[in-house]
Amino acid sequence: MLPQRLIESLVGLFLLFAIFSLTVLAFQVSGLTSLFPDQTYTVTASFDDIGGLKVRAPVKIGGVQIGEVAQIGLDPVTFKAVVKMHIRNQYNDIPDDSSAGIFTSGLLGDNYIVITPMYNTTYLKNGSKIEMTHPAMVLEKLIGQFMYKIGNNGNNSSDNGEKNEKK
Repeated sequence: MLPQRLIESLVGLFLLFAIFSLTVLAFQVSGLTSLFPDQTYTVTASFDDIGGLKVRAPVKIGGVQIGEVAQIGLDPVTFKAVVKMHIRNQYNDIPDDSSAGIFTSGLLGDNYIVITPMYNTTYLKNGSKIEMTHPAMVLEKLIGQFMYKIGNNGNNSSDNGEKNEKK
């Protein structure tokens, strides 16, 4: 039989290993840190409306995540949202005439940025700006526009009816 002190030491080491493993797993799953951070370059884009876009939202091309949103700010002159994105260095062949749009995962999901590559032979580099952008489609705005059109259609049809009766 093993001495009591050796058993307690092994249990303690096992417990420390378990706590360390769970901590590493929690950080990896949450995406807060990486043991080996990717080398990235920064690209900016200005949007009229970013909807619910958040820092750390994915940046994708063709459904493949190529980076993430690093910072969101407001341009004091144009009052547009300025989004800084970190793009992984391995994706250094994105044409500089590409466009960026904000999309939603599903009907009510999180927002993310999609970059649509174009055809230039010069590429985005650190500090580049994407000029052509498409704002987020905000569900509340779409519903409001729909309700407004329904309300106006009802008013227009009654006005047309009154005009026809007067003739």
